[in-house]
Amino acid sequence: MDAAASSDLRAGLRDSVPIAVGYLTVALAFGLFCAQAGIPTLAATVVSLTNLSSSGQFAGATVWAAGGTLLELALAVALVNLRYVLMAVSLGQRLAPGTPTWQRLVMAFGITDEIYALAMRTPRVTFAAYAGSMLLPIAGWTLGTLAGALLGSLLPPLLVSAFGVLLFGMFIAIVVPVARAERAVLGVVVAAVVLSCLLAWLPWTAGIDVGWRIIIVTLLAAAGGAFAFPREAA
Repeated sequence: MDAAASSDLRAGLRDSVPIAVGYLTVALAFGLFCAQAGIPTLAATVVSLTNLSSSGQFAGATVWAAGGTLLELALAVALVNLRYVLMAVSLGQRLAPGTPTWQRLVMAFGITDEIYALAMRTPRVTFAAYAGSMLLPIAGWTLGTLAGALLGSLLPPLLVSAFGVLLFGMFIAIVVPVARAERAVLGVVVAAVVLSCLLAWLPWTAGIDVGWRIIIVTLLAAAGGAFAFPREAA
């Protein structure tokens, strides 16, 4: 590794420390959720190591815990993570033309909202800088999941259920500020809540599996948001 690449790697590591700390806390909640849902500790840890997607993993774990099919799980996770395809295309435009395919694949694996935003601060993204920004967040996300799953397996079920309340509080803390600032986000959130309640309570839809309900709500709320709040290309 030359001096420039080494410097980029160290910069990526340094800049990603806050992301890693944030991932550690959210992953702890995911691990607790998995323990509460009866998902084995090893399975939860491997999922975090190989997926690196908080919203996608929560959606997938919800389907898994509800006894959904593999098709439901795959579709739910794919829909929630679909935004990463657009991020990958955007990221690819900032790479040097001669970037090897294997480096592009490694960088695509490490795309998350926060790591992508960190990379977009510069007009040209190098593999060393991006790889450096991936390492600590991946470690934080995986170790946080492991710690949460182990903690959930050791604590009494009642206490684990109490921790589940914190999970809902975390999501509210994430969604509410953005929804207050963006009408489009507020509209999609309200639509998703209403649709989810209707599918769960209406007699002719209450029998639909949780996995399919997640898929239906995601598609309808996202499509409705795109139609009601269109944005012109920059």
